[in-house]
Amino acid sequence: MAIEWKGVFPALTTKFTSHDELDFPLFEKNLKAQLDAGVDGVILGGSLGEASVLTNAEKFALVKFTVDYVSGKVPVIMNIAEGSTSEAIKLAAEAEKLGAKGLMLLPPMRYKSDHRETVAYFKAVAASTSLPIMIYNNPVDYKIEVTLDMFAELAECKNIKAVKESTRDVSNVTRMINRFGDRFKILCGVDPLAMEELVMGADGWVAGLVCAFPKETVAVYRLVKQGKLEEAAKIYRWFLPLLELDIHPKLVQYIKLAEAEEGIGSEIVRAPRLTLIGEERERVLKVIRDGIKSRPQL
Repeated sequence: MAIEWKGVFPALTTKFTSHDELDFPLFEKNLKAQLDAGVDGVILGGSLGEASVLTNAEKFALVKFTVDYVSGKVPVIMNIAEGSTSEAIKLAAEAEKLGAKGLMLLPPMRYKSDHRETVAYFKAVAASTSLPIMIYNNPVDYKIEVTLDMFAELAECKNIKAVKESTRDVSNVTRMINRFGDRFKILCGVDPLAMEELVMGADGWVAGLVCAFPKETVAVYRLVKQGKLEEAAKIYRWFLPLLELDIHPKLVQYIKLAEAEEGIGSEIVRAPRLTLIGEERERVLKVIRDGIKSRPQL
């Protein structure tokens, strides 16, 4: 299955049991909700998926389970967030072997690579695999910006197809289109900027709150792409306080709490993260419950 790199791609959370093991039954329940809502692909082991605390064996187990479960209905994409080029290449090879249809690729972790090093890293991984790649451009959280000049060099890599645009600068969508036309598909990676970027020409949405609210996320995307902006805006205005949970350092805890409230997830996170307590939990819970109570009819 070729990836079109358009539509809604949930960055799925990783479900854990109370014994800190992968919770596949709960993961399956959420995955079913995503497919029933009509998402266009799924992404495993991203920032929201607690990539930094997953073992490679767990990442591969998630890929295998998901590939088997979706059975070709949507493409499965594995995130790669590694410190070394050689390790990233190994993960890409294993993902391909297990049936993943694409990769989301972050710049090198921990070491802040410069322009030349960042481009060399991406090119090395791209050359090692036949899988299509979406570059994850998130300088706010990961301190390395993939600049337009870097993309100009990466354009020679035929399997670098798309960018997860998380610079938090809506104008970057226009800059990419002005410079490269449709050479790179653009997917918004910041929930509270999604409608704005889709209106400005982004092709898709790598979404976070979709993990708890899949139908509403898909509805916003489809309405925008059908030109029904007023209808989309009504849902989006309701959605915004929830979508803003995606841009907090504790987005994992916040979004998992929303999943739990919707009955398709749990609050359990893996240390060093801890579940929310006290005033913070009550404050976030109020945002979630207010949203659920006032959700629009689709």
